[in-house]
Amino acid sequence: MSEMTSFDPVRAARETLRAAATATLSTLTEAGEPFGSFVSVATDVDGAPLLLVSRLAVHTRNLDRDGRCSLLLVAPGGEGGDPLAGARITLQGRAIRVGRDTPEHERLLGRFLARHPEAEGYAAFADFGLMRIELREGHLVAGFGRIHRVDASELLVPPDSAEAFRAAEAGVAGHMNEDHLDAVRLYATRLLGRPDGDWRVVAADPDGLDLSSGEEVVRLPFRSRQRQVMELRYELKALSELARA
Repeated sequence: MSEMTSFDPVRAARETLRAAATATLSTLTEAGEPFGSFVSVATDVDGAPLLLVSRLAVHTRNLDRDGRCSLLLVAPGGEGGDPLAGARITLQGRAIRVGRDTPEHERLLGRFLARHPEAEGYAAFADFGLMRIELREGHLVAGFGRIHRVDASELLVPPDSAEAFRAAEAGVAGHMNEDHLDAVRLYATRLLGRPDGDWRVVAADPDGLDLSSGEEVVRLPFRSRQRQVMELRYELKALSELARA
């Protein structure tokens, strides 16, 4: 099977969405003109992008007035060399503010800080707040001839599965960090090619794990999306065996 016929645009779109830590955010000014800015981005368990933004920023004022927006995310490694050769995805959707007094705020902030530990220094400032992007669709460009529209339903984890993983996430991370740190270390060094360090699991979802050592956070994608929490043990074991091989 050729590389072109074996290419999976949905998988490429999901991996780019999960792996990118920054994005170009496009919002609409009061006059209806496009406004671009650079932001840090994380994802909820279901894959919805999360932003931590200041009310002082122009893009935040734009989103509070009109939530329609797009995010351009580039897969890690695609920034160097030929910038048009790497995978990138443009997401379209609407930003919804997450109130500090809502039940989901603490969990979502935890997801964001797991991906961006440097943000802990300002996340509690009164002018900073979370926004969750309700996705409509994505436009993937992954090299010559690899241009695909990807619907939100293909990018996002189904609600029932997402809810189960939200409930299990802390337990999964705790179990791996308490009982299987040797495997976590091998995930980072042998599967992802990162230097040796104090690697730990800081986030988990149906598409993969976020691993952290100090201020560095990297993404370990699963071989396929996990539909049930119970499937995770088999996937994590298989990845461990792959790393040791």
